[in-house]
Amino acid sequence: MDVMKGQSWLNRTWPVLNSYPQENLARIAMPLGGIGTGTVALGGRGDLRDWEIMNRPDKGHNGRSLFVLWAKPEKKQPFMRALEGVIQPPYEGAFGVSEPYHGVPRFRECSFHAAYPLAQVVLGDPGSPLDVRLEAFNPLIPCDGEGSGWPLAVLRYVLKNKTNQWIDATVCGSITNFVGYDGKSIPAGNINEFRSSTGMRGLLMRASDAANTLDESWGSIAIATDAEDFSYQCHWPETRWNTSLLHFWDDLAEDGRLDGVSTDRPSSVGSLAASCRIPPNEERQITFLLAWHFPNRQTWTPEKPCCEDNGCQGEACGEAGVEQASRNRIGNYYTRRFKDAWDVIQQVEEQLPLLEQRTVEFVSAFCKSDLPQVVKEAALNNLSTLRSQTCFRTEDGYFFGFEGCSDKQGCCHGSCTHVWNYEQATAHLFGELSCLMREVEFKHATDETGLMSFRVHLPIQRAQEFGRAAADGQMGCIMKLYRDWQLSGDDEMLERLWPKAKKALEFCWVDGGWDADRDGVMEGCQHNTLDVEYYGPNPLMQGWYLGALKAAAAMAEYLGEREFAAECQRLFELGSQWTDGHLFNGQYYQQEIRPLPVDAALARGLEVGMGAEDREDPDYQMGSGCLVDQLAGQLMAHVCGLGYLLDEEHVRQTLESIMTYNFREDLYDHFNHMRTFALNDESGLLMCTFPLGNRPKTPVPYFNELMTGFEYTAAVHMLYEGMIDQGLRCIKAIRSRYDGRKRNPFDEAECGHHYARAMVSWAAVLALTGFRYSGVSRTMEFALREGTFFWSTGYSWGVLSQEATEHGMLVRLKVMGGDLRLRRLFLTGEGEKKVIDLGEEMLIKEEEILERVV
Repeated sequence: MDVMKGQSWLNRTWPVLNSYPQENLARIAMPLGGIGTGTVALGGRGDLRDWEIMNRPDKGHNGRSLFVLWAKPEKKQPFMRALEGVIQPPYEGAFGVSEPYHGVPRFRECSFHAAYPLAQVVLGDPGSPLDVRLEAFNPLIPCDGEGSGWPLAVLRYVLKNKTNQWIDATVCGSITNFVGYDGKSIPAGNINEFRSSTGMRGLLMRASDAANTLDESWGSIAIATDAEDFSYQCHWPETRWNTSLLHFWDDLAEDGRLDGVSTDRPSSVGSLAASCRIPPNEERQITFLLAWHFPNRQTWTPEKPCCEDNGCQGEACGEAGVEQASRNRIGNYYTRRFKDAWDVIQQVEEQLPLLEQRTVEFVSAFCKSDLPQVVKEAALNNLSTLRSQTCFRTEDGYFFGFEGCSDKQGCCHGSCTHVWNYEQATAHLFGELSCLMREVEFKHATDETGLMSFRVHLPIQRAQEFGRAAADGQMGCIMKLYRDWQLSGDDEMLERLWPKAKKALEFCWVDGGWDADRDGVMEGCQHNTLDVEYYGPNPLMQGWYLGALKAAAAMAEYLGEREFAAECQRLFELGSQWTDGHLFNGQYYQQEIRPLPVDAALARGLEVGMGAEDREDPDYQMGSGCLVDQLAGQLMAHVCGLGYLLDEEHVRQTLESIMTYNFREDLYDHFNHMRTFALNDESGLLMCTFPLGNRPKTPVPYFNELMTGFEYTAAVHMLYEGMIDQGLRCIKAIRSRYDGRKRNPFDEAECGHHYARAMVSWAAVLALTGFRYSGVSRTMEFALREGTFFWSTGYSWGVLSQEATEHGMLVRLKVMGGDLRLRRLFLTGEGEKKVIDLGEEMLIKEEEILERVV
């Protein structure tokens, strides 16, 4: 079977956004798992890889899992294959091919079809009496953190009989009990037990009773099936010369069943087989569930072991170590919902059909939106970051994130404010989680002086320990508070967090601060997202500051603090005028470097120690450079509905200059002394160029790099300014680099895998649909144009369609999840604005449709 032509055999109830042929499968690894639960990745060949379920990243950990098909037509020999596509080059290794179970035959033809988090792997082989389709997913439902937080991967094998004979078939899944794995070895004594419930049966894999229950890798794994005809082997025997695989293969080959004999030398591998009979030219399904439960997540800022300080020894040291381990434990929210991995299986059993239905409804509605393919791909695929080990929820329910993930540990801790400023997916899809981040930032990380630690230490009682402030991070959090208040309409949240938000803004004005002279211009020492301090006014910090001032003015006015609102507005107007008059050079905004005298006042916490060593002659500045994300604050203002922070014509001219000076058609001639995220014939936007000359000898560190989060920031802003062709060209350049052959389409890296900043790609959906919602005024806004568009407020979601008729524009607003409160709906086009005024507030419930002609 030509597997790409086999698209006609795909599950048509599942949407497909991208299809990858066999030559583009090598790098694909789609995370399957819930928000804050960890994941196992589905490889492009249908294999399982990157088992990252034990509270930390673990790239390359394959789990030694194997799913095998046994198929026997009447009066013929059985056909056996691993349910994967063939292993792809390179093949070399010190001891031959290193892929797990490398000698097991596989299907010759394979393709991968996905619309995250729904994936279909089509397998074909000339010798097989069956065609095979693997359907894999984990529930993902907007505005439902619980429904999107299952520690689970669903694997459904659909077997199609190509012959005119009955076929006996078995799918056998084998996985390794690696509970307690420390990166080197699996503890001896792990236990695999058979379990069954009303409709499920399978294996629970857990640690021995003597294991350390406080260990990060302590927990359980389960594999289960709903098949009524099943067999199992709790443990493969531990043998020499890998004969355990031989004996497993022989056992299954004999009759398609596992004997289930016990062994006095158990290994960590267990198997579960599900069998069925398939009539001629018909198909049957066999479903497996993988679940996990690892409750002991550790803090990203652990206390040193007590013996490192030589403060205790012997028995006292052991007791202190246990106490310390307990203090370093922050736990997982998801494990509060389940007793162990088998409990996950039991609880999801009845709910799974509805969870799948809701997931398909969401992904289908999104994929049917009249948006460019590449925009949908960028927005949807990057949602996988929310389920990776970049993100987690502690036992108390708070939501946190690294910047990204290294191969074996989180990268750059602390829900770093200057990185998480950019992403827009969380607020618009999971509003409650976004508001929890605002609570951490203001309630816990901001001290009484207004200094917000831009990296949060954990447990939460230690949130202020870092004690360093980032200018862009702190200002962005004020804008995010405004955004989340608008989306939620939660006045109580605003009132509760406003006092610290106000202090966070006033921190700009302290002696030696960012705007100590209160002229609306950020000066002094400004630590920022490029990991250095800028000295002197610059467009990046200024944009975030102006946005924070405008947002604070609106929030203060709403809360009746008119004097403070007026002061914020005054500073905004002064700063905006000054920026256009002094930093705009006719083509773009640039930095005015202002060295700081050694005896100059410098407020506490402004210098992090990663930038210039000499403040009087600072390195790592942008100077006259054209910075790719210099208007990030303005983009955020558009998302928030705050309008222009700077002159509209200057803003557009700046974006045109970024396109002219920073975009490269290819990189064959490009020199880069830092990290390489794009090369050779790939195109994209450089971080910072110096078209006017005068490049500092040692400029801002990453100026020669290309990083997708920054590229999206400029590209999405172009879309907001009507520069559609340029914005789409930039997004297409990014996504063409993530084609499955060169890079994983579900992992955009920056400082680590699954980088949070790249979720700013969701804002492209907002820009092209014109979507905004205010839960405060109960108003919704879209661009005035025909088509069907997905929308989500973070608390409700659905689709809006516009159809031109002889009577006007027919508008249908359908709520597909949550409840929507609405008074007015605005449709905005060039030079016109149509209003659907509902009078008093209307509550539109799930599955209800509002229909009007304007």
